[in-house]
Amino acid sequence: MKSRPAARPTMKDVAAAAGVGLKTVSRVVNEESGVSPATAARVRTAIAELGFRRNDSARLLRTGSTASVGLVLEDIGDPFSSALSRGVEAVAREHGCLLFAGSSAEDPDRERALALALCARRVDGLLVVPAGGDHGYLLPETASGLAVVFLDRPGAGIEADAVLSDNAGGARAGTAHLIAHGHRRIGFVGDLPHIHTCAERLRGYREAMGTAGLPVDERWIATGPTDPVTVGRAVRRLLTDGPDGRAEPVTALFTANNRVTLAALRALAGLPARPAVVGFDDLELAALLSPGLTVVAQDPETLGRTAARLLFDRLGRDTSPPRRVELPTRLIVRGSGELPPA
Repeated sequence: MKSRPAARPTMKDVAAAAGVGLKTVSRVVNEESGVSPATAARVRTAIAELGFRRNDSARLLRTGSTASVGLVLEDIGDPFSSALSRGVEAVAREHGCLLFAGSSAEDPDRERALALALCARRVDGLLVVPAGGDHGYLLPETASGLAVVFLDRPGAGIEADAVLSDNAGGARAGTAHLIAHGHRRIGFVGDLPHIHTCAERLRGYREAMGTAGLPVDERWIATGPTDPVTVGRAVRRLLTDGPDGRAEPVTALFTANNRVTLAALRALAGLPARPAVVGFDDLELAALLSPGLTVVAQDPETLGRTAARLLFDRLGRDTSPPRRVELPTRLIVRGSGELPPA
């Protein structure tokens, strides 16, 4: 016969092992005053020897708080998402909270299911990188007291705080940098066009071209899935097609996120003459490429920290109107964006 697993130790077991009352154990576990240092040390020794763990379900019943927050990301494996999560977790740890995170895979249905699953587990607050275009499903949760903050992209159908990067301004600066180095035919390669970040970066690209008095041929713009095959096909087309389908190709590329940039660099590898490239989002090895990759860098860790601080402000009963915080980007010059037109 299989032996049954031993029962988890309880506060009663700790009290018996330490030779104290149950209330004394409760005070030590919950870090309350009224216990002498010697007695508290004896209780902690018993806790360690028995392997006792506090039942946080009782904490929820007593305080209404789970000391946890949820984070819905696009892809937890993406370097941008990882840095963003690190920023959120740092602030959560400062507040004695656990962080539960999951990926939506850019699927609105998955985002909704994951967000509501975290709500069902009674997280105190929720941070969401939106995949969908309607977040009205969270209205019953916010009406019940849940704090919600959107980050990287704004929410829709709900009034809530949002922390974003200056996507349009960053793309405007990156495109203007290419123009300043002599480029007039600049291709834009981006994500799915309905995604807020892509739409804002495309707007910045158009504004920079317009400010310089340069026309934009719509064939210079490629948006869609960011897999290497799709991006590679788009890059090859931009480097061979001109405005009439036969004329001169673009001489520079603005790649609108880290996945697009990596896929574009793969497509450009081995070409005898490469266009100038400015990417949105920094890459870990960008400075080691030849030439180094010029980028518009945002700060995902600060994005996460800022959003988390807003969330904990709300949990601290901040009832001011919802805020939209926009963090600056910066242009990092390394060489690829300074190549002259062929």
